[in-house]
Amino acid sequence: MEGASSASIRWALLCTLLCLSLSLSHCNVTYDGRSLIIDGHRRILFSGSIHYPRSTPQMWEGLVRKAKDGGLDVIDTYVFWNVHEPSPGNYNFEGRYDVVRFIKTVRDAGMYVHLRIGPYICGEWNFGGFPVWLKFVPGISFRTDNEPFKLAMKKFTQKIVQMMKVEHLFQSQGGPIILSQIENEYEPVKKIFGEAGKAYMNWVANIAVGMGTGVPWVMCKEDDAPDPVINTCNGFYCDYFSPNKPYKPTMWTEAWTGWFTDFGGPLYKRPVEDLAFSVARFIQKGGSFVNYYMYHGGTNFGRTAGGPFIITSYDYDAPIDEYGLIRQPKYGHLKDLHSAMKLCERALLNANPVVEPLGNYEQAHVFSSTSGGCAAFLSNYRTNSNVRVTFRNRHYDLPPWSISILPDCVNEAFNTAKVS
Repeated sequence: MEGASSASIRWALLCTLLCLSLSLSHCNVTYDGRSLIIDGHRRILFSGSIHYPRSTPQMWEGLVRKAKDGGLDVIDTYVFWNVHEPSPGNYNFEGRYDVVRFIKTVRDAGMYVHLRIGPYICGEWNFGGFPVWLKFVPGISFRTDNEPFKLAMKKFTQKIVQMMKVEHLFQSQGGPIILSQIENEYEPVKKIFGEAGKAYMNWVANIAVGMGTGVPWVMCKEDDAPDPVINTCNGFYCDYFSPNKPYKPTMWTEAWTGWFTDFGGPLYKRPVEDLAFSVARFIQKGGSFVNYYMYHGGTNFGRTAGGPFIITSYDYDAPIDEYGLIRQPKYGHLKDLHSAMKLCERALLNANPVVEPLGNYEQAHVFSSTSGGCAAFLSNYRTNSNVRVTFRNRHYDLPPWSISILPDCVNEAFNTAKVS
């Protein structure tokens, strides 16, 4: 009996350890050529950029709640090196710079986080996020295969990652962070530096992956991002984009909702009809992750605005304006778009599109999965004229430069140009 009892205890312990192991593995984020995979499930994800230093802690909960109510799954933010380390080894994570509190606010709302560590971020932020003291380091050359720069960059990146680990904020620990970004829009810089730039890019990827976060890393606008780092697209339109390997998902890390403003310059506005069209076109061509840059732009407090001559406001014509107020019709129209896309999710993630011509400038992208799901995107690429198309013996009226979404391949749930 004693032997049997010992065996039972050992078996119980083994089962407990196995269950714990399985539980932890389910928290890991992976990917395939179709999408990110969270807890074993492929996902279509909509994300929005909200930068914690460009708003106040008192605003964060409301901003995140409005983002979630708008149909977003993820909040995206840069990490701002120069405000966190104003002098070497002296750190500031208080008030508007409390990145941990911000991420926990997102977590408490039941949303995910994409943490774009950089630590070069651009973002129309002073010195691209680099602390000014960095340029006085002897022998330094930024963003290339330069030992003084790599030492400083690695130290700060590791500090941020370690802070997240201590607070159990990566999805692999049960936290909300499902993605991290290293560097930022490096492709044009790499071409300038040549072989030194390529060596630096590979080094950056290696240190990121080596930090063992349990979540994927991305590089935006970096065509040669080495495995397993995912290269992603930034721009007004990204329907032309494909990742550099077929087993990586098609991701849009910056879908520009508007543009920044410089002193004396115009206030840029992007019609929501065009923004919705660009997102629908990206998804119909295989995209599975869209981040709106910006979803709330906020304010460049103090002297944080970067060049060239960026004004204090970073409103960006975003769905939530500089003051945290909902901007209609942009907010509501995108919310309806997200709802329609979610109705298509099963078909989108389990089938490749079949393209059917509907006319000279009209197409249908049809997703029919073996599990029975069907979704169709009917597109009119004419910029000035309405058109009536016939799809599966039914007629559909498409405004110019628009896409209609049919979650069941029959009924129109949304059209990108029909703003209510």
